[in-house]
Amino acid sequence: MSRIGKEITKIEDGIEVLVSGKEVLIKGPLGEIKTILPENIDANLENGELKVVRTSELKQTKSDHGTYSKILANAVYGVKNGFAKTLELVGVGYRARMEGDKLVMSLGWNHPITVEPQEGIKIEVPEETKIVVKGFDKQLVGAVAAKIREIRKPEPYKGKGIRYEGEYIKRKSSKSSVA
Repeated sequence: MSRIGKEITKIEDGIEVLVSGKEVLIKGPLGEIKTILPENIDANLENGELKVVRTSELKQTKSDHGTYSKILANAVYGVKNGFAKTLELVGVGYRARMEGDKLVMSLGWNHPITVEPQEGIKIEVPEETKIVVKGFDKQLVGAVAAKIREIRKPEPYKGKGIRYEGEYIKRKSSKSSVA
């Protein structure tokens, strides 16, 4: 049996979980997340604990067991506490600022790049070279952060670009002339 799949998620105060068939709705102070479970996975809610069980021993079902257990656990945590990803801008003249609710970045091109946050996502710029993406849905926070990083990925020669906080960029040496 999946070690992650058999973990039980405790439901804290202020979080409401509704299980109806294959649909699980989790509501909390920050928002609500609705998850549809696959065919051979069920969710049971007993005594303030959410448990994910599988109804068959197929290989795909075993794979889904741990995945959906963690998806629901992340939803329970997210609607209460939220998630955040921090991005760093590295490069001469690379800057970010907020204009209303839009993120505007100068990334070395002759025009600024504007990013509008999706519903449920909040973007903050505590410093000119730091961007914080916050939200209650872990998958959505990661997707928005990846989309922002994709605009100007870090390059391997000077390391310039948008990177995750603490990300290591493997550097290459520049081409040397042959004598």
